[in-house]
Amino acid sequence: MAASMDQESCGVKTKLTKSERKAHKKQNKARQTLLRHEGINTSREVTKHLVVANAGLSNGVHREELWRLFEPHGDLQDVVMVTGKPYAFVSYNDDQSAAAAYTAFNGRMLKSPEELQQPNVTFYLNYIDEVPAQRATGLDLPPGLRLVEDFVSPACADRLLEGLGWSNEHHMDAEQALKHRRVKHFGYEFRYDNNNVDKDKPLPGGLPDWCSQVIDRMMSEGHIKHRPDQITVNQYQPGQGIPPHVDTHSAFEDEISSLSLGGQTVMDFKHPSGKRASVVLPARSLLVMSGEARYLWTHGIIPRKMDPVPVKGQEDSMTLARREVRTSFTFRKIRHTPCDCKYPSQCDSQLQRPGASLPRSEGEAAQLEQQHVHQVYEDIASHFSSTRHSPWPRVVDFLKQQPIGALVVDVGCGNGKYLGANKDVYSLGNDRSCGLADICRDRHLEVFVCDALSVPIRTGAVDAAISIAVIHHFCTQERRLKAVKELTRLLKPGGKALIYVWAFEQEYKNVKSNYLKDTKEPQNDDVRDNSSTTTDDIRGATSPEVSQNDSVQQQQQQQQGAGLPVHVNRTSFKSQDMLVPWHFRDGAKKTQKDFRPGVKVSSNSGEEKSENAENNPEKHTKNDTEEKRTSNMSNEQDRGKLSDTRSQKKQGSEDEKLESSSGACASVCHQEKSQEGPVYHRFYHVFKDGEIEELCNSVPGISVIERYYDKGNWCVIIQKGL
Repeated sequence: MAASMDQESCGVKTKLTKSERKAHKKQNKARQTLLRHEGINTSREVTKHLVVANAGLSNGVHREELWRLFEPHGDLQDVVMVTGKPYAFVSYNDDQSAAAAYTAFNGRMLKSPEELQQPNVTFYLNYIDEVPAQRATGLDLPPGLRLVEDFVSPACADRLLEGLGWSNEHHMDAEQALKHRRVKHFGYEFRYDNNNVDKDKPLPGGLPDWCSQVIDRMMSEGHIKHRPDQITVNQYQPGQGIPPHVDTHSAFEDEISSLSLGGQTVMDFKHPSGKRASVVLPARSLLVMSGEARYLWTHGIIPRKMDPVPVKGQEDSMTLARREVRTSFTFRKIRHTPCDCKYPSQCDSQLQRPGASLPRSEGEAAQLEQQHVHQVYEDIASHFSSTRHSPWPRVVDFLKQQPIGALVVDVGCGNGKYLGANKDVYSLGNDRSCGLADICRDRHLEVFVCDALSVPIRTGAVDAAISIAVIHHFCTQERRLKAVKELTRLLKPGGKALIYVWAFEQEYKNVKSNYLKDTKEPQNDDVRDNSSTTTDDIRGATSPEVSQNDSVQQQQQQQQGAGLPVHVNRTSFKSQDMLVPWHFRDGAKKTQKDFRPGVKVSSNSGEEKSENAENNPEKHTKNDTEEKRTSNMSNEQDRGKLSDTRSQKKQGSEDEKLESSSGACASVCHQEKSQEGPVYHRFYHVFKDGEIEELCNSVPGISVIERYYDKGNWCVIIQKGL
């Protein structure tokens, strides 16, 4: 209805105004987008059900606000909101009421804060025959996780908060003002530089007496078996959070308990398979993690000011809850013996046993690299290429220092972003991945496929060579040495080669690498376990498991790399030899048609082949149009926009984060379909300070003429003797 550009009144056609034409255009666009991407069919006839674009949780709109706005226009039946969506459903008991609401709100900008907390939003309405059935709720939470609501009384909560005596002196050892929250320790200080405690240096005073009653009750009711001797108190302001992590195995015993005081929040748990659980932690509730939930699943809090939560009594409908100041008391027992849990790939105690997981023969080494390097990059070639288009300046400087007419080879060239960085030399590339080589050929680059251990170029033929983020993929010292020897063999006497390898030290000269700094979205994996036992007394939900094929593929990878730890992305390294996850995205299969080798597009940081688009996105400037900010129908490429250019002018970035591409905003008792594809695991050996120089110096006939640290990598320039 109202699809034409004219209206008839008493038999006379009247031309629509400019604003009316604009509203019709936006309404039609919303209709098309809902059908194409959400499968929601709209109706040209008046019905009692409405779908309201730009009125969803991802737009920062509350269910209570919609109810208040739409109730005066008739017999309102229900308002249904869905996590991460920029629309809501409004249902009346009769068509006339829905028509009245349609007339009142379609194409109307709500400018007043009295109408919406986030004003300057334009609603676009369409009729639908029925509200789509929402997915059933679930209680499939991490095994070993328990939530006890109303664990302490309001009076007890007040006494605990008063007992803190927060000081204004943030230089004290036991009290810190971290970037994202305020922290205080009792019993032992938790050290954030190594995620552990100094067991030989207990803090004066031990645990405060005003915590004894809470600990006694936790013990007597059987929530924990070990009496805590360490407490960490975190105070979170609205908008603050904590990155996903697993508490260090060797530092603490099994149970870890967290008491929430003040405002409620949502804590997100993630299994390595991609399975997620988002749990609402009400005020005065006690959360206990043990077993798999404690040792395997990461847990964290997304930094935002509002959380999507279920509507009380209507678990299939969601609303937004504004965060308040929250104080958490985390109770732990210091461990004095090595951890012997059944999750060795994540256990730092078991990882310290030398040589436990590395290949014992050349055949095993080649097999591991085939499974966890070669095949992975073959499978993710297009996705990987789409995240690698910014040459690093110091690599480009090395290439531009080569004389005119020199022959330069890039061993392990990837998508060829360094080929052509110097137009005055002859550039030749090779890579083990046929997929990446094909991408290079599509860009008219000179490449061929080969292994870095056997490059089909005659000895002493090239003037210079580069090996960027390649040698750390070899899983034994012997094979890494062989790779350096092969690189050296190609050089003419006096020729130079530049080598980059990922550094174990991601904090250098008291400055963290961008790899550690970029922790905006809690996202990555640690190790895995397929235990399926559940706990009945917890409220929560998870996104579905990855597909059966993906699970089989991951199990095969796990068996092949059995015993190797799987690194938690964006955290400090605990082991030099490990598997690093790559989250394959279905929406990232396109190659870059406008890519030009040697031309910097934007700043890219971190280790070359260590992070994908999810983990290390190119830095985007905040130049999104207001129209894009209003729509939030997902990204512009996939779903289009729903609203006019003026809407949501003042909406904060914390609300934009609610529509998380990872699905991490899934709330309690509401399952979200996982947007992630399979998770691949790549082998890495991260180099410690001085290790790459020692490796190169063991090769006869070459010398290290320069070494430096760049973007979380150890780098050397070697020269072949005359």
